[in-house]
Amino acid sequence: MSKLKKGSKKLLNAWAFYDWANSVYTLTIASSIFPIFYSALFLSEIKKITAFGYDFKSTALITFVTAFTFLVVAFLSPILSGIADYIGNKKNFMKFFCYVGSIGCIGLYWFSLDRIHLSLLFYFMGLIGYWGSLVFYNSYLPDIAYEEQQDSISAKGFSLGYIGSVLLLVINLAMVMSQEDGADKVQMMRYSFITVGIWWAGFSQYTFYVLPKGVSSGHKVTKDVIFNGFKELKGVWRELKENLRLKRYLYAFFVFSMAVQTIMLVAVYFGEEEIAWGSDEAKTTGLIVSILVIQLVAIIGAVLTSRASSKFGNIPTLIAVNFIWMCLCFYAYFMKTPIQFYIAASLVGLVMGGVQSLARSTYSKFLPETEDTTSYFSFYDVAEKIGIVIGMLIYGFIDQVTGSMRNSILFLFIFFLIGIILLFRVPKRQIQN
Repeated sequence: MSKLKKGSKKLLNAWAFYDWANSVYTLTIASSIFPIFYSALFLSEIKKITAFGYDFKSTALITFVTAFTFLVVAFLSPILSGIADYIGNKKNFMKFFCYVGSIGCIGLYWFSLDRIHLSLLFYFMGLIGYWGSLVFYNSYLPDIAYEEQQDSISAKGFSLGYIGSVLLLVINLAMVMSQEDGADKVQMMRYSFITVGIWWAGFSQYTFYVLPKGVSSGHKVTKDVIFNGFKELKGVWRELKENLRLKRYLYAFFVFSMAVQTIMLVAVYFGEEEIAWGSDEAKTTGLIVSILVIQLVAIIGAVLTSRASSKFGNIPTLIAVNFIWMCLCFYAYFMKTPIQFYIAASLVGLVMGGVQSLARSTYSKFLPETEDTTSYFSFYDVAEKIGIVIGMLIYGFIDQVTGSMRNSILFLFIFFLIGIILLFRVPKRQIQN
């Protein structure tokens, strides 16, 4: 098809539609069905598993595997973004990770404790596919949207993602709840993983059809450009020293994103282990309902946050959202009942979509005039992934040592507090350092 102009409605909508395609991974696999499925594999009195030659608490193992995956993504991102910039075809890389992720989701159908290493490989593929594709997806934003469009289209992408993922989750929930026996419910959860893989790969085709390949250079990949991305990151870091506003914002983003992403990745595991549900059936239903609440409220939260940023500015809005997150960590330490968990889920939904959408668009708006957007967003993604690695390792370590996820969640309070302090230090206007 003919190349669409920057800012065109069709181009913006096609970009945002990828959120509709890939967000089913974050909801069904990362946030709801898979954590419940994973917990169901363990007897209530036995939460230990042997893997890689060590004995792990079940929740700590999945936390450490998640942290390792993000470490791999953080390492690969600059390499792949450097190659993408060199040959000018970021869409092919986005496609590759999309398909790796969708295959990983389908592979989770065979997840079992008897073949734990192969099972964790499929989990790894889904996670690396999702986050790897986002490196290139996010880098498209300043290429396809003007600055005044970026907040709204970023929020629209998240909103589409919430709607699409909730739709599939409702279908998956109906599949699971249609069964009476626990083993049959688990089997339906396995089928739900297949639906996620098909949904993700299928709906992404519209985005791939419309988005441009990138700024073509006509170059081919050679061994000399494999590590070009690290050179680009080093160049971005040098340029950041001359851009005080962007540098200070990245410091703040690194800290608060570390806590936000960790909470989103472990929330259901926390609810499964620390909340007194009364029965396994009530637990399964309650956890899925709470995730639905989060997603539905998040649609509203993303829109409200976008409007608040238009009225009060991006940084003041991010400070307010981080304060709510900080209070949630303190509240989560004491909650024990399903009702308390539902209240927390509602508040998490209100600030979850908003903080992600606004963090992404704020970074995009603070970028200097450049055509090298992939390198800047690669730097952004690497900072986010390293932050997640640190957050997940700290969370998993505290969980493994103390035996309680409550202590881990309370510790994240500190990261939000530091993030708020750092956000106050971001200049209102760009200052050349």
